[in-house]
Amino acid sequence: MSLKQKLADIRHSLAFRLSLWYAGVFLLIAIVAFFFFYLLITTVLRQQTDQDLISEVRTFSSILAVQGTEGVKQQALIESQAAGEKKIFFRLLTISGQVFSSSNMSYWRDIGINRVRIQELLRDQRSVFDTIRIPDRRHQVRVLYAVIGPGVILQLGRSMENHTHIIEAFRKIFVATTVLLLVVAVGVGWFMARRALSGVARIAGTARRISGGSLDERVPVKKQQDEIDQLALTFNQMLDRIQQLVNEIREMSDNIAHDLKSPITRIRGTAEVTLTTGQSLAEYKNMAASTIEECDRLLGMINTMLMISRTEAGLGQVQRKQMDLAAVVRDACELFRALAEEKRVDLQCHCPAHVFICGDIRMIQRMIANLLDNAVKYTPGGGRIEVTLDAGSDRTVRLAVRDTGIGISPEDQPRVFDRFYRCDPSRSRPGTGLGLSLARAIARAHQGDVILESQPQQGSTFLVLLPLPADAEPVCP
Repeated sequence: MSLKQKLADIRHSLAFRLSLWYAGVFLLIAIVAFFFFYLLITTVLRQQTDQDLISEVRTFSSILAVQGTEGVKQQALIESQAAGEKKIFFRLLTISGQVFSSSNMSYWRDIGINRVRIQELLRDQRSVFDTIRIPDRRHQVRVLYAVIGPGVILQLGRSMENHTHIIEAFRKIFVATTVLLLVVAVGVGWFMARRALSGVARIAGTARRISGGSLDERVPVKKQQDEIDQLALTFNQMLDRIQQLVNEIREMSDNIAHDLKSPITRIRGTAEVTLTTGQSLAEYKNMAASTIEECDRLLGMINTMLMISRTEAGLGQVQRKQMDLAAVVRDACELFRALAEEKRVDLQCHCPAHVFICGDIRMIQRMIANLLDNAVKYTPGGGRIEVTLDAGSDRTVRLAVRDTGIGISPEDQPRVFDRFYRCDPSRSRPGTGLGLSLARAIARAHQGDVILESQPQQGSTFLVLLPLPADAEPVCP
């Protein structure tokens, strides 16, 4: 990667933008701070100058009262010469604003008498200040008008050169400090942004490796319990779920291939034998009947898969109507009693007279049929199946199908509701492994669930939980 490309990547990175924001906010705060400090310093310096001028006025007033006008003139000349004629000046004025005495005004000839200030002074009887900027000069002048005696007004001016020097020094120091701190702020902002986003970089790197096909990758978690760790944990949980779904899809694909292979092989074998050895119309009819039977079995499996998918996705139309669940359970037990007796299995049914719920009667019938078929299939001769139905006080209907069959091992129990999963790896027993998955999908479509309790060689219990309607005589949606 070229240097130009690297700089472009940095310029478009989030860390760079965060650093700019950090530096911008810092610069804004520094400007606001400079503004307030500038106001504070100028105000303090001006107040100090005003206090010095007022102190001078008091001195002149005292001298005027003791020594008269000549004493004031003499004191003013002494102070102007001591401070420097370019630092301070004075004028003694009459009430009408006429000058009758002053210091050397060759440097201050551009400063005149402000009649407005004199009028304010005579009206308020308080000292009046004025700030004057002289063209072509860098420093302002602070002027004070004050009455120091009967009919005598003092115009006293002082150069604010010292103030200007202090302000300029403050500006230079502030600018240099701000530039230095701004560089430090950018560096600190870049470091903090890179450190804060390092977790995001780890997640991005993991995502890139996963996109290359490595689903086993996980984002390292530093266990600092911050937002980045929470994001990493959530990302890892998502990856675990995705990997689980991918494994389930792979396993389901293998199961589908296995379950499709046998009937297709039988169809092809029957057709091949009939074509090579068949001589009568009856043999061809038998081949056609066998093919239709196998196709019906395949279509049934495919339709069941579609029904499970649509039910779990909420796409299937659940026709909710008021139904008597007790009557449905009794009818299902009567239907399977003959099959159970054929295997010498005792099927018992214990139901109250009526239990009304809101549900799709066809889907509920299929769910119960799948559970009973599963119980009869895995209960050996001489065993017992007991079906009980009751409505609990917590507004929940409990339908339990208990058998004394072979049971389910603890390692198989978490997966018995997965599609195509069968506890019989050899698939020696008939079935597709979709019955329990469909039963749970139907129960959840009715805001219920199916719970398994089983002990190997002791039997299994499938407990269906369905909600009761809120009213005694429900109006189903």
